[in-house]
Amino acid sequence: MTNSSEQIEELLGCLIQVIGRAAIPETRVREVVGSGSKQIRAFNLCDGTRTQTQIRKAVGLDSGNFSNTAKRWVESGVAFEFRNGKESRLLHIYPLAKSAGRTKGDR
Repeated sequence: MTNSSEQIEELLGCLIQVIGRAAIPETRVREVVGSGSKQIRAFNLCDGTRTQTQIRKAVGLDSGNFSNTAKRWVESGVAFEFRNGKESRLLHIYPLAKSAGRTKGDR
């Protein structure tokens, strides 16, 4: 990947996060994602760089359960799925702080 295309991908990621925050408030994203630490951690790992299998293994989630969870996130509009052959990557609309009431910038 060229430096130019990497910059474009970063800018698109920023755009998705800005639009996502305006369209879907954090409280709604949390309702969809769930309150469990594993769900929040898995959701935050959905940054487009990891496959669903990598995310599931990193967090220690069951394959079937995570597949259903990821499908729910996509159907609810809090994540996007990108497929390349059999490989599937997820991109969240924006990451969630570990506890409610804090945003990523508050850390």
